[in-house]
Amino acid sequence: MEPRILAFLVFLVSYILFVILPNKRTIVAVLAAVVLVFARAITLKDAFFAVNWNVMGIFVGTLVIADLFMESRMPAYLSEIIVNRSKNVCVAMLFICALTGFISAFVENVATVLIIAPIALSLAKKLEINPVKLLIAIAITSNLQGTATLIGDPPSMLLGGFAKMNFMDFFFYHGKPSIFFAVQLGAITSFFVLYYIFRKDRKKVELLRVEKVKSWVPTILLLTLVISLATSSFFDLEFSYLAGGICMIFALAGILWDVFFTKQKFMKRIKALDWETTFFLLGVFIIVGSLTLTGWIEVMSVHISNSIGSNILAGYIIIVFASVFLSAFIDNVPFLLAMLPVAISVSNKLSIEPTLLLFGLLIGASLGGNITPIGASANIVSVGILKKEGYRVKFGEFVKIGLPFTLVAVSFASFFIWMIWGPK
Repeated sequence: MEPRILAFLVFLVSYILFVILPNKRTIVAVLAAVVLVFARAITLKDAFFAVNWNVMGIFVGTLVIADLFMESRMPAYLSEIIVNRSKNVCVAMLFICALTGFISAFVENVATVLIIAPIALSLAKKLEINPVKLLIAIAITSNLQGTATLIGDPPSMLLGGFAKMNFMDFFFYHGKPSIFFAVQLGAITSFFVLYYIFRKDRKKVELLRVEKVKSWVPTILLLTLVISLATSSFFDLEFSYLAGGICMIFALAGILWDVFFTKQKFMKRIKALDWETTFFLLGVFIIVGSLTLTGWIEVMSVHISNSIGSNILAGYIIIVFASVFLSAFIDNVPFLLAMLPVAISVSNKLSIEPTLLLFGLLIGASLGGNITPIGASANIVSVGILKKEGYRVKFGEFVKIGLPFTLVAVSFASFFIWMIWGPK
C-alpha cells in the first residue's frame, strides 16, 4: 500500500480506537507505530525524530520530582491551607485552577500538570470527592495560559521564532496589546464555565492542621526546577532540548537523594513511573509524524487557504475555528508549523498585516487541543494520572468539560484579536 494512504488509514483507525477503547489506547498507539515502521510508511530514523524528546524528557523527569513532592506530604499540607482559606470546595478548586494558569504561563504545560496534580489529588482525597473534573480543569487551564507568553508552550515558541517576536512582544506588539491580553480575556470568561462545573461543590470543610512535611528537599527541587524551566526558555527558543534535559537532571538528583537519604530502592522508584502514558505519547508522536512526512497536514492547510477567498473576516474565522477543530485531534506543533507560512501567504493575498491571522492561528491551534483527551500532551498526562489513581476518564466526559471551555475562551480571545488587529 502507498505510504501516504497507509499513514492516513493508520491515523484514522488509531484515533477511532482511542475513542472507543480508551483502556487500550497505549497498546493501540504502540501497535500503530510498529505497523507504520514495518510497512515503511515511515522509516525508523524518521520515527525516532518524529518523537518530541524534549517533551518526553519533561514528562519523565518532572514525573519523578512530582512523585517525590507528593510523598513529602507537602501537597497534603498545601491542600489543607487552600481549603481552610476558601469559602467552600468550589472556591478551593477554582483557586487551584488559577494557580495552574499562573505557573503554565512560564512553564511548559506537561510540567505544570505534573506539578499541580499532586496537590489536586491530595485535596480531592481529603474532601472525599472525585478528582476527575478537577484534573481535566487543570489540564485545559494549563493549555490556555500556556499560550499567553513566549515561554509558556511550544506553539508560542514556534510563533515567536517564526515572527521574530521576543518575550515582551507577547504583551505589546508594535505598540498594541498583544496575545497575552487576548488569552486573559479568554481565561476570565472561560472561568465562568469552570465555576458552572464546580458550582454544586459548596460544602465547607474545616480541616485540622495535622499534616507534617516529611522533607523539604522535594519542594526545593521542585521550585528550583520551575525557575530553571522558565529561565531555559530564553536560551532554547525552539524548544529543542534544554527543558527536557533539565528535567531529567533534576529527576536523577531526586532519585539519588531518595536512594541515599530515604533508603528507597532504585528499581521501585523507576517501576512506579507512569510508563503506560509514556509509551502512549511515543506512539502518538510517531503516528502524527507519519502524517506530516507524507504531506497530509500540508494538504489540509492548503485546502483551508483555498477556502478563504477574499473576505478577511470570513478568512479569519475559518483559520481560527478550523485550527480549533483540527487541533482537537492532531498535534498542534506540526499543524502550526505547516500553517504559519500559509497564514503569511493568505495575509499577502488579502493585503493585510499578517499579525491578525498569525495570532488567530495560535489561539485556535493551542486551545483546540482542550476539546478531547488526546488533543494535547497535558490532557494525555492528566488522564494518565487519573488512571494511575484508579479513575477512568471517558472520551465524552472530557469533551463535556473541554468543549464549552474551549468555545468560550476561543470566541472571546479571537474577538479581542480582531478588534485590535483587524482592518480598520
